[in-house]
Amino acid sequence: MEKKPSYGGMAVIEGVMMRGPKETALAVRKPDGSIQVEKEPNNDLGKRYPFLKWPIIRGSYVLIESMVMGVRMLNKSANLSIEEEEEELSAKEIFFTGLVAIVMAMVFFVALPTAIVHFTKQFLGGVLSQNIIEGVIRIIFFLVYVYAISKMKEIERVFMYHGAEHKSILAYEAGEELTVANVRKYSTLHPRCGTSFLLIVMVISILVFALLGDGTLFYRVWSRIAVFPIVAGLGYEFIKFSGQCYQNPWAKYVIAPGLWLQKLTTREPDDMQLEVALAALHSVLVEDEPAMATPEPEGSLESA
Repeated sequence: MEKKPSYGGMAVIEGVMMRGPKETALAVRKPDGSIQVEKEPNNDLGKRYPFLKWPIIRGSYVLIESMVMGVRMLNKSANLSIEEEEEELSAKEIFFTGLVAIVMAMVFFVALPTAIVHFTKQFLGGVLSQNIIEGVIRIIFFLVYVYAISKMKEIERVFMYHGAEHKSILAYEAGEELTVANVRKYSTLHPRCGTSFLLIVMVISILVFALLGDGTLFYRVWSRIAVFPIVAGLGYEFIKFSGQCYQNPWAKYVIAPGLWLQKLTTREPDDMQLEVALAALHSVLVEDEPAMATPEPEGSLESA
């Protein structure tokens, strides 16, 4: 049986981005109720630089590429959803936005937990126990952060689109005809979700950081930042593997924590949001798999 292409996406402001093997599509619900779809070919550096697709290395590459794409799509969707013709972020602005996000993440999820453990290590035992406690603190910080943003009204709608994205991809992977009625019955939780990836990275970091030993606070913080690409790479390989065999009984137990966490980052979408997700998925399927593409969802649909 021929392996089906893999599709992924993300929720944006009043819309969904879907990425296929060849193209990326952004579908946004406009104030007048219509759905605007914009497509662009994938700019895959991995084809020009094959080493970026090597195991372990590809995890960091995908993470950075996804972050850059995410910032750009969020900006574009925000403009489309309020029908304002504002300039898109330049490459320089995207770079600095991403850089600020990385620095903030490293401060709150690496430096701060490491500092807490470093200054209390005389009460915590050996290096392994210190790293386990550091990892638990890091996960608690992450859960508090996700829970806090999930209570924001604006973010709640994004999480509904996140659920719509997952439902659409699960229906596609099941070979269903991609209609709102068919897609509605699927789960909002998907084993390849970025939320699960972040949790897996934090768990793997406990084991990897334990190999770095003890040292000054400066050493502990910067050694963790230095090996983070390896941690991200291992996390990506794990999520890729588990996503391929998640229907096996043993795999369901392994991916369960990531699926539980997605209950914080997804919400049950309404039919209008499912239409938007399907418009984005349909748009990339037209190029990649014409036989799977379904008629455009009901309502006014505009293509850019």
